[in-house]
Amino acid sequence: MIKNSGSTGITAALRWRPSTLAILLAMCGSSGLIAGLVAQDPRLAIFAAPFLGAVSTAAWAARGRGRLATEVVITAEPELSRIFERESVTLRCAAHAIDGMAVLSVTPVAAAGLTLTQLRADGSFDASATRWGNYPIAIEVHASAPGGLLDATVRETPARIHAYPLAPPNQTPLPPTKLPDRIGTHLTKRYGPGVEYADTRGYLPGDPLHAINWKVSARTGRMHVTERFTDRAADIVAIIDTYPHAPGPASNGLERAVRGAAQITQSALQRGDRAGVIALGTRARWLGAELGRKQFYRILDAVLAAGDDHHLIRGTLAPVDAVPRGAVIIGFSPLLETQFSLAMIELRRRGHTVVLVDVLGSEPPFDDELDDISARMWRIERRSQARDLGTVGIDILEWEWTDESGAGLEHAFRLISRRPVRPRRRV
Repeated sequence: MIKNSGSTGITAALRWRPSTLAILLAMCGSSGLIAGLVAQDPRLAIFAAPFLGAVSTAAWAARGRGRLATEVVITAEPELSRIFERESVTLRCAAHAIDGMAVLSVTPVAAAGLTLTQLRADGSFDASATRWGNYPIAIEVHASAPGGLLDATVRETPARIHAYPLAPPNQTPLPPTKLPDRIGTHLTKRYGPGVEYADTRGYLPGDPLHAINWKVSARTGRMHVTERFTDRAADIVAIIDTYPHAPGPASNGLERAVRGAAQITQSALQRGDRAGVIALGTRARWLGAELGRKQFYRILDAVLAAGDDHHLIRGTLAPVDAVPRGAVIIGFSPLLETQFSLAMIELRRRGHTVVLVDVLGSEPPFDDELDDISARMWRIERRSQARDLGTVGIDILEWEWTDESGAGLEHAFRLISRRPVRPRRRV
């Protein structure tokens, strides 16, 4: 859990209006006065006098003690909290009037998917998110004038909670590809600096002395050096399909896509690789590939469309700056939007290794159950689409979603890692 301390507060204007008590007193007083005038009975007017007197006395007392506050400052600490889903964070809220009098009471308002506890005496409360997302913390302030005949209500959002999705700790293997010349942790078949034995050859001028194999040299009478397999690093870019889809299985695929992207990028960063993310569709954005633990939280912020580190995209294709040369592209999509498929084909044409994870699977994106013929036509269409993408060198993985452990995605990538390396050429 990460907190951003410090709170400047939000200033909101108070619009005073008659309170419920004032309206009731005025109604009782006016009703008795009107009834007394109609019935010409002074006793009814005498009955209404205390109600009217209470309204006028309270208004005079409020005016005589000082003018009412026109603004109120609402504060919440911390202003920004970063947690993982199903975690809880403690926040503190307060409000005070500016240049006037008012009796204030604050109440936190829960957004959809957010659970708030009761407000304590010191103004603190606990908040927890049941699902990942970007949640605003709204604070409602109820102001009352002295005497209770005037009140005002304002609602502002002085704090936010970024709830990150839980990424399974499974190590997701990479698809077979040629890695760039950068030292990393992936064992390759190329000779260079490393620890894995590869071969022994004769000594050449310029070979380092620590590479000399003294046993072979003594046995053969000539200088020999030991060659080793080198380790290389990879660049991973996860692409999420955020295009709007019809409610049902297709729209629920965004849940799998976000969790899959979090698992892929976390696994890459733990191996020492660079990782980035691109969201194509609604409010398209991208974050460049970088190293480190901080990059993981920046990726999650970009997925939630929070923070200022990501860049917006104008168009439907992934920008050239967002994808490093030789990066491995892993897309997550229900394969229902043509623009997303065209973006993946364009990345393959640039020479990248592209793997597309089908988050919808064999489940039709319809709420109503299909008949046998329609279901068969749907499956044929999906296989035809996968075959067309495969002809340009895009591997299609069907992610059988069982739970949030991510085991299905890990097994799917282990199967694809056994395939031969595709040539990295432009198509």
